Formats: sequence, structure tokens, C-alpha cells
Amino acid sequence: MKPARTPDQQRPMRADARRNYDRLVATARVAFQEQGADASLDDIAKRAGVGSGTLYRHFPHRDALLAAVIGDSIDALHARSRELLATDDPAAALEAWMRATITHAGTYRGLAATLMSSMYDEGSPLHSSCKRAHAAGAELLKRAQESDRVRPEVDAADLFRLITAVAWAAEQSPESEDTAERLLPLVFDGLRTTGTARQARQAKPAPQD
Repeated sequence: MKPARTPDQQRPMRADARRNYDRLVATARVAFQEQGADASLDDIAKRAGVGSGTLYRHFPHRDALLAAVIGDSIDALHARSRELLATDDPAAALEAWMRATITHAGTYRGLAATLMSSMYDEGSPLHSSCKRAHAAGAELLKRAQESDRVRPEVDAADLFRLITAVAWAAEQSPESEDTAERLLPLVFDGLRTTGTARQARQAKPAPQD
């Protein structure tokens, strides 16, 4: 399932319109990588060699363009959640999903905050993608809780707040990947039931000199 489609995408495009659409998505992907999710839409249109009117016909607002840019990544994240649901260790599966989601949310500077706000905005083209991720996280969380590996009072909304917090902290750090890798185990220890948190720490090998 792809992100919600704009009215312009719901009918077949002419060949020139399809070329403009693809060029805008490709250009936006580069601009978001360079400048973050708040990159100027007018600048994206200019770099793609089209007018701003053409951009807004395809993508009425920023979330519509972001949804098109990250659509494949959302699909990959959903597929990963399906794979993890079939694994034997529910707690490890949940932690792996949280890591993958943090990586996704950190694709572009500012994306984590945009996704968090879109979760509560039914009018956003990103909303359906966020709800899919929320549902996947809820399934993995329930499985971990049923195995008595994660605290029962935690809910899926808590997971997304924690994921957003780690992704935001990582994007503010000059060593973002290292920051996320250091913070996630700390966060996940807080989600574990007391006994399993202690066992997980004891099971970790001692650091090598």
C-alpha cells in the first residue's frame, strides 16, 4: 500500500506530466538530503526545471511531496515489520523494528517531527503511512508484552514518542548514527520488564580492550 495519492495521481498522467512528476520527486530527494525536510519547494521546482505551479499541481503541499519521496522506504519498513513478526524472540524483534524506524525517521533532518505531527493529522498525505507504522509497532509490542519481555503499561503511542525523541536527538548530533545506536539500548532497557532488563545486561559480552 502506497501513501495517499494526490488528485493529480489518481488519474493516468500524460507522458510529459509523468516526466515532470518523476523529475520533481528525484530532485526533492536530493534537496531533502541536502537541506532537510524543510527545503524550499520553489527551489525544488526551479532545480527540476519546472514552474512552481507545476510542482503544486502534483503536490499541493509539502507532505504530499514527502509522501512520494519516502513511499518506497515506508513499504520497506512495513515489509521488515512482517519479517520480524515471524522471528522467535519478540523482544529482539521489537528492538530491531524500533532501530529500523529510527533510521527511517532520520532519513532527512526534520522528518521525525513531521511524521510525528502527521500521525495526528488525518488530512496529511503522510497520515496513512504513519498509521501503518503505528499498527506494525503495536503488533510487535503486543507480542513482546505477551512474552513478558516488555512492560505491560507501554503502548504504541509511547513507542512513537520514544522513536521520535531518539531520531530527533540523533539528527541534532554531529555523529548521528552513533548517537542513535547508543540511545536505543538505553531506551529499550527502560521498556523491558525488570527481570529481563537485568538479564539482557548480564548477557552482553564484556567490552574488549
